[in-house]
Amino acid sequence: MAPLGRAALLLAFGLVAYALVAGSYAAWKRRRRLALSAQNALMAAFPVTLIAAVVLLVALGRRNMTFVYVWQHTSHKLPLGYALSAFWGGQEGSLLLWLLVLTGYAGLAVWLNRRSRELMAWTVPVFGLVGVFFAFMLCFVSSPFNVQPAPGDGRGMVPSLQNPYMLAHPPLLYLGYVGLTVPFAFAMGALLSGRTDERWIVATRRWTLAAWTFLGVGQLIGAHWAYVEIGWGGYYAWDPVENAALMPWLASTAFLRSVMIQEKRGMLKVWNMVLVAIAFNLSLFGTFLTRSGVVDSIHSFSQSPIGGWFLGFLALMIVLSVALIRWRLPLLRTKTKLESLVSREATFLYNNLLLVALALTILWGVLYPILSEAVRGETRTVSKPYYDFFLHTFGLPLLLLMGLGPLVAWRRASLRSLGKTFLVPFAAAVVTGVALLALGFGSSWPGLLAYTFSAFVAASILLEFVRGRAAAGSVFRLIARNRRRYGGYVVHAAIVLLAIGIAGSSAYQTVRERVLKPGQSIEAAGYTLTYGGLTGVKGANYTGFRALVDVRRGRSHVASLSPGENVYSIEGPANEASIYHDPRSVGDVFTTAQLAKGNKIDLKVFVKPLINLIWVAGFVFVAGALIAMWPDAVEQRRLAARYAAGAAPAGI
Repeated sequence: MAPLGRAALLLAFGLVAYALVAGSYAAWKRRRRLALSAQNALMAAFPVTLIAAVVLLVALGRRNMTFVYVWQHTSHKLPLGYALSAFWGGQEGSLLLWLLVLTGYAGLAVWLNRRSRELMAWTVPVFGLVGVFFAFMLCFVSSPFNVQPAPGDGRGMVPSLQNPYMLAHPPLLYLGYVGLTVPFAFAMGALLSGRTDERWIVATRRWTLAAWTFLGVGQLIGAHWAYVEIGWGGYYAWDPVENAALMPWLASTAFLRSVMIQEKRGMLKVWNMVLVAIAFNLSLFGTFLTRSGVVDSIHSFSQSPIGGWFLGFLALMIVLSVALIRWRLPLLRTKTKLESLVSREATFLYNNLLLVALALTILWGVLYPILSEAVRGETRTVSKPYYDFFLHTFGLPLLLLMGLGPLVAWRRASLRSLGKTFLVPFAAAVVTGVALLALGFGSSWPGLLAYTFSAFVAASILLEFVRGRAAAGSVFRLIARNRRRYGGYVVHAAIVLLAIGIAGSSAYQTVRERVLKPGQSIEAAGYTLTYGGLTGVKGANYTGFRALVDVRRGRSHVASLSPGENVYSIEGPANEASIYHDPRSVGDVFTTAQLAKGNKIDLKVFVKPLINLIWVAGFVFVAGALIAMWPDAVEQRRLAARYAAGAAPAGI
């Protein structure tokens, strides 16, 4: 089986290399048949790569320990689902997943745009360039098909990765990471061809939305995995690799908002090219972090020689992006200027600047320890207060701008119209803030501001729907008329829920810890938790214990929890949290337990109000994204008419 996998990867390498070389020559010399041949090669790379992926999956499912990769990441006792998830649990497999998703995206994008020859001329070689790098790595540097004499058993899988959420979290992130290659390839192809109008944006809008959605949902699932599995009571630790997924999401968020201005007013062409390049290169940077082992993270792999290759390729793509944008600056400059600092364009621009500023401060937080160790030989860390400071500094104004933007007119807004428009949202925010102060929420000003600004945004969204419904007659008809706009408002509602959930679960949480013997209790935020004793547990590949904990509110029993520990036969111990979801507070009582001397336990309790709004926000986010992505026949006809008159004859 291994020779078949290696042969498939070599053939995939040849196909993407042909797409790069032949596609570049065809675009340069305007050779139509050769360009079609390059497109066909790129599309053929996906089924060939799929063969290699199937070979590895079969080896993992059979626990074929002659494959070095299978031996490193599975064991005979590992359940089948987790054995298959080892496909993306290691370095070589995750690279193969990158190439598989890339060739799938590229092939589909080429097929859907095959009639737009002038649009695809240089796009295919850009796809080919990225594909060549990953195929080269798999063929000649880090192959998943290395073999060995069959050992007795494998090394197993890290216990924290043996969780159902890890069956979805990494693939979703990869769909997001790799998906950002599509707008990047079209953007660079537009620069190379000199066609710098909005056609490449129109062709890639839904691709960008899809990648952005996958990244967002993937991060939320990862946060939920960290919350229920790691046992530290949190869901986001500003881990370098967590940050590496957040940064391209922030940059692509800025890009999605900014292209609306280019489509509406023909502005910000240079800025949009910069944003799409930043988003793609940050996705490569995230891959570099996890694959090079340069950071100490639960997500990253051990030190390996591929880090240098990734760093070199990342540098190449940055230089290529900057050079192409600099080369085409005369074509990207526009005559349309910002007419007023009080306009919808201006609020979108402020939003963009804050998003990029937040992404760059996070990037510096990730890079500083690496640079400090490389240059000075000193190990430095950037702690949570650094990130929290900039999250408050940039995040709270971003939240407020989400409510301001939809209410401000394009081009220029008068103070009188602003006063009338903001009256209802402003009143909702003031009433909310005063009420929260009266109820004692002033202990955390960031939390109080998050709640108040969220009320402002929620009121502005509701106001927009009420106004639109009055004209359309129903909410469904309103959304159908402008899916992109109102889908965006639904996404804004998801961000409001997310902000409220984060503020409530972090700024207003309660933490208690105590060593208990059977019969003793601990109090936390109105709950009484009583330790009743220990019981043993046994699973397919582990044994362990559970502490029996009775949870009461006042005199009423509300839950029975069982925090404890699993000890895996090969991988070792892992904490197991137990959580009560309180419907009254939309929050959780989160518990962990460790054995102490005798029959005692060290019980730690987190009471986290409103935390479940974070997970609800994920469903609302997906709904809004799907609405925005849903095909709109009216919009498609309008765009086709817009560009038909100015379309130049195809050159190839």
